[in-house]
Amino acid sequence: MTWVLLSLLTAFSLSTADALSKRALHLTDEIIIVWVREAYAIPFVALTLFFVPIPTLDSTFFITLLALLPLEITALILYVKAIKISPLSLTVPFMALSPIFIIVIAFFMLHEAPDKSGFAGIALIAVGAYLLNASASKHGLLGPLKAIRKEKGSLLMIIVALIYSITSTLGKIAVTHSSPVFFGFIYPLILALILTVIVGRKGKLKQGFSRPATFLPIGFFTSIMMVSHFTAISMTDVAYMISVKRTSLIMSVFYGWALFKEEKIKERLLGSIVMLAGVILITAF
Repeated sequence: MTWVLLSLLTAFSLSTADALSKRALHLTDEIIIVWVREAYAIPFVALTLFFVPIPTLDSTFFITLLALLPLEITALILYVKAIKISPLSLTVPFMALSPIFIIVIAFFMLHEAPDKSGFAGIALIAVGAYLLNASASKHGLLGPLKAIRKEKGSLLMIIVALIYSITSTLGKIAVTHSSPVFFGFIYPLILALILTVIVGRKGKLKQGFSRPATFLPIGFFTSIMMVSHFTAISMTDVAYMISVKRTSLIMSVFYGWALFKEEKIKERLLGSIVMLAGVILITAF
């Protein structure tokens, strides 16, 4: 069960990178942290490139890559902005909505309806999202839903989850026309290069090198997340791996409590656990 350990390592590394990013955001703006997450990871990831065989790449791979990049960069910026302006425990759990968006897209585009476990998973994720703001129910039954609308970071993360539901499909195409390991290493490299151009044109590139002691750990854990993610995917079914990876939702809630003293952790932890159960039902059964 090596893939389980690698998937848990992916979850831990992702939630740790998120927590470190949030802590660094009081020192600089989100575009620098977006760049740091990709660019600072490259030196660590590059060490493994020597062991990755280069597959034959066709036009479908490059077309898919061109479609992926603007969506990915947009999602990264919104993701970092969300954890900057709102608590981790009220933003990251909404990433659990991605499977629902994937099901909706599949229904309208491919006429694929979810099975019983899919419907049960959707229900659990909806209940979990409601429980994240359960204390707002004192303002009425719709109080928790209104609380989501008022929390800008939560709304941004919902948009991110929607974008990732699209990029996950495109990413699957890119992997099919290359290889999981190769794509997992070359994709962040290209992202880092594009972000370097964007940050450079804004005249902010020097800021990215101003605090190496703060930024290097972010890059390190991001690189661990990248390597363990695609290594785990190469060893098992993607759905199973993603189900385990989503334990990062719960880890982020703990980071929110331990590092940032976020409030109402019990209800947010309960909501995250229920949402995670929904993700597992959708993706693993």
